Amino acid sequence: MSSKHYKSSVSAPIIKIGIGAIALGMIVMLISVATSAGLQREIRNKIIAYKGHITISHFDGNRSDESLLPLDLTDLLLRQLDSVEGISSYYFEANKFGIVRTENDFEGVVFKGLDKQFDWDKFNGYLLEGRLPVVGDSLTNEILISQYLSNRLGLRTGDPLFMYFLREDENRPPAQRKFDIVGVINSGFQDLDATYLLGDLRHVQILNKWTPNQVGEIVVMAGDFDQLDLLNERIYQNISFDLDSRTVVQQHAEIFEWISIFDQNTQMILVIMILVAGINMVTALLVLILERTPMIGLLRALGGQSHSLQKIFLLNAAHLIGWGLLFGNLIGLSLLFIQQFFGVIPLDPSVYYVTEVPIHLNFFHWIYLNLGVFVLSMLMLLIPSNIVRKVSPVTAMGFR
Repeated sequence: MSSKHYKSSVSAPIIKIGIGAIALGMIVMLISVATSAGLQREIRNKIIAYKGHITISHFDGNRSDESLLPLDLTDLLLRQLDSVEGISSYYFEANKFGIVRTENDFEGVVFKGLDKQFDWDKFNGYLLEGRLPVVGDSLTNEILISQYLSNRLGLRTGDPLFMYFLREDENRPPAQRKFDIVGVINSGFQDLDATYLLGDLRHVQILNKWTPNQVGEIVVMAGDFDQLDLLNERIYQNISFDLDSRTVVQQHAEIFEWISIFDQNTQMILVIMILVAGINMVTALLVLILERTPMIGLLRALGGQSHSLQKIFLLNAAHLIGWGLLFGNLIGLSLLFIQQFFGVIPLDPSVYYVTEVPIHLNFFHWIYLNLGVFVLSMLMLLIPSNIVRKVSPVTAMGFR
């Protein structure tokens, strides 16, 4: 019994509604899963680009953005880090607060000094103009600034940037440094873009009168983000008692708690859409059974087994669910591809930290979603399909 046989039957509109419900549910679920995962991944990657996965610093250092106490890079400390399983890489950084001044304006920012082991490619996707700084064996004045600071201060790629840093001796005038802007980025994460400009770690070491083996923090990159807490515990157990390690989730708990709510919302949407689609399919199957009651009675009178007749209706329902999934996937995936490649739906970066709705759909998640909808829908249809077993041949065929 294919769907084309229902064109002139009473059940035709009900069957179309059932297929449409499956398709619509699939579209909504695909969009929910892809946008939720995309938003979480995009926000997480932006924070990690600036902050890394795990930060190691002194216990008695405050929680401000400025590195106040130097951390000595001893051979013992580096061996301790190298012995920890799960670390992908690590680099060194130091932050120092300063004032950027132009002829018409000024702005307080944090100079984030990074060493040559830092992976600048993290900012490739956010680069609007120019290039990324090249931090090598010798001191460089090249810096990377955000579009926010560029617009705020009227500075562009190729312009010099003058920054002033307070000295420990308050009677001495601030130290001035001239940097060269080589690139402008826009991560969409305005809180971070407005706070940092990025350059060579050695500038902070010179300003703070630190040795080359003294840094502000060690930033660790994990091989698996899902194992971040476990890795942090391993690091904490291996480093000396006067050092602390904190994950990026701990440092920005409010943001990660906010994006975790997306998972709860997505789960609620999945449950609701599966229930709606399943109920519509139950209705379609019931109408189909009622419409075919005389046929069921005739087959029962000819010796047809109840479980065989039930299987026929379930296979027919599976066929209809398959059409619904096909249409839902075609439309849903098309909408996701349009958004991914053309970004037709924008977002306010001051609220969502991204400029457009990001899309991320894992292949296995897509498979599991389709299988889940199919299996749960079929399980919901087992109960109404039992009506076939209760149809009496005498009553169904109109005999008294």
